[in-house]
Amino acid sequence: MTVLSPNSLPYRPNVGALIFRADGKVFIARRTDMPGVGGPLSEGVWQCPQGGIDEGETPEAAVLREVQEEIGTDTLHILKEHPEWIAYDLPENLIGKALGGKYRGQTQKWFALAFTGTDQDINLNLQNPPEFDAFQWVDLASLPQRNVGFKKPIYEKLVQDFEPFTHAS
Repeated sequence: MTVLSPNSLPYRPNVGALIFRADGKVFIARRTDMPGVGGPLSEGVWQCPQGGIDEGETPEAAVLREVQEEIGTDTLHILKEHPEWIAYDLPENLIGKALGGKYRGQTQKWFALAFTGTDQDINLNLQNPPEFDAFQWVDLASLPQRNVGFKKPIYEKLVQDFEPFTHAS
């Protein structure tokens, strides 16, 4: 039996979307593949839309595509790209299982986006099966407590770096 060394695996290039409503609240959605897991504030794991970057695709194009695929809306525009790629490692028990078993974690390029539509413009049922089953608009500061522990440092950094977008426009 071959044991995978996390250091021998690459990071998967990924984008993430912090979608801000005009009142400064941020969009989060509950994952369908992690029931019964989550922080003290909710049942399940809540996260911002995110996903892989296809070969030859720019991060800007990828984030808009991922939002369209995962939550079914294009009623938004990019406000700001985070200046850094932010990486996280999977926990040991997920190495070789999560992310197709090919990656040690992800390196992410995050974007702040302005949502210009209404809740009716969001459709979580475009994928089969859907990735998310519910959504809500929350304070940016609550994001770290609503996600899986190994992603908490990323969300803490995003809270700090994208705080100016929480002020209602």
